[in-house]
Amino acid sequence: MAAAQIYNMLTAYNGKVTVKIDGIAASAASVIAMAGDTVLVSPVSMLMIHNPATVAWGDHAEMQKAIDMLAEVKESIINAYVLKTGLSRARLSHLMDAETWMDANKAVELGFADSIMTRADREQDEEEAEEHTEENGDSEEEKEKKPPAPESSMLFSRRAVNNALMNKLEKHYSRPKPKIEEQAQIPAANTDTGRPVSEIMERLSFIKKFI
Repeated sequence: MAAAQIYNMLTAYNGKVTVKIDGIAASAASVIAMAGDTVLVSPVSMLMIHNPATVAWGDHAEMQKAIDMLAEVKESIINAYVLKTGLSRARLSHLMDAETWMDANKAVELGFADSIMTRADREQDEEEAEEHTEENGDSEEEKEKKPPAPESSMLFSRRAVNNALMNKLEKHYSRPKPKIEEQAQIPAANTDTGRPVSEIMERLSFIKKFI
């Protein structure tokens, strides 16, 4: 819903909107990108579209309500893709079903982007930034004091994030038990009264089945 609001705000803007994808525009970010009059992609950027998802709880009637809601959300997302790409709704639906990742060339080929950014585009950005700085009246000393802008670098994989979390938990709770002589030196007040490692490991293995 937040992406839809941002999309509407950009499309309602009276001026020209240029969207530049310099890292990754995935999921809801791909919807926002469709609001640009011109969409430029970096040669090394990625764009991903997929079906909407949610979490639901209840009986079969509640599950059906969630299914119907997701179907309508998908149709609203396809509306934005159709307006930008000109592709058929059926083809866009199949691309979303498959969770499609596109490099810069594929994004331009399918119409999600208009062109690939070049060095000239970057130089133009730098010139515009310099003009903006001069208009704001920043002195040379103030420019030197400002920290350098961080380089943008993004990578997303839901499965990789979940696996990394599970591996950290597993590593944390799989520490070897201290030897008997070491246990004897531990004061009673510091004795661990938490859950046994075997029980935690059993739960972690169960959770992994759903990731």
